[in-house]
Amino acid sequence: MFGSSVRRLLGIGMRFPPLFASVVIGATSLAMAALLLVAPTSAAEVRLVAFGDSLVHGYGLAAGETFPEQLQAALAARGQTVRVINAGNSGDTSASGRARLEWALADGADAVLVELGANDGLRGLDPDVTFDNLDSVLRRLRERGLPVLLAGMLAPRNLGREYATAFDGVFPRLAKRHKVEFYPFFLEGVAMQPRYNQADGIHPNAAGVAVIVEGILPAVQRLLASVGHNGNTD
Repeated sequence: MFGSSVRRLLGIGMRFPPLFASVVIGATSLAMAALLLVAPTSAAEVRLVAFGDSLVHGYGLAAGETFPEQLQAALAARGQTVRVINAGNSGDTSASGRARLEWALADGADAVLVELGANDGLRGLDPDVTFDNLDSVLRRLRERGLPVLLAGMLAPRNLGREYATAFDGVFPRLAKRHKVEFYPFFLEGVAMQPRYNQADGIHPNAAGVAVIVEGILPAVQRLLASVGHNGNTD
């Protein structure tokens, strides 16, 4: 194939003696084959869908500061070819997240990070309802064969010990039932820390998101390790 291409481009077979032409064509073919062998191949891009509420969507944050963007940058810095898709929607409860799951996956996914439930806790919604909604989400993701990382949430302590115990227990129960990767508290190291939150005291600022990314990154890498064509993990 390469020899005939060289003949057409350079007219070697017409301008030079047959022996010389054969030598040149053979050498050229070997050189081009060698280039193909050593040419770097880019790793297939993994599509990680970050599915959640305003904590994922990036309420009050500028471009480049949101959780999906900072997570993608952290993975890229570690040599991983991952596109973190922002499927967050501010104000979502577990019920509204459940209702839009298929839409969130419309562009395809290789793995999913689920972060929902914060608004359920803030509104004091029944933990059993939160459990049922997230159970449905995880079941549908399992049916699709998608690896999942479930990020847990804790209830506001002003709702009482009984409510907090019931709500906090929703997430480890779900992780155990569905046997998914689990990060117990999405806001670990950030909740109740003024320097890491916006003025409302609820939504993390850019520095707070960086803390979240640092904390959850090992769990994300374990998730990606279960995807057959992910980039390198360390």
